Amino acid sequence: MNLMEAQVGKEYIVQRIESDDEEMDAFLFSLGCYSGEPITVVSRKRGGCVVSIKDGRYNIDSQLASAIIV
Repeated sequence: MNLMEAQVGKEYIVQRIESDDEEMDAFLFSLGCYSGEPITVVSRKRGGCVVSIKDGRYNIDSQLASAIIV
């Protein structure tokens, strides 16, 4: 399941990133979002969601959220 389908407030472990875009992969890696890392959906907003990765909170759009498989 991807992050757009994940429950708000529940911690998940990132299984993989499904993307053909190297820039998006590098951006997610710079946030600390890669296989084996915990991630939590804090809230949903129109067009995306707020996630907690490590000690930071980030607003990501639906395209990024759909690429993160948990």
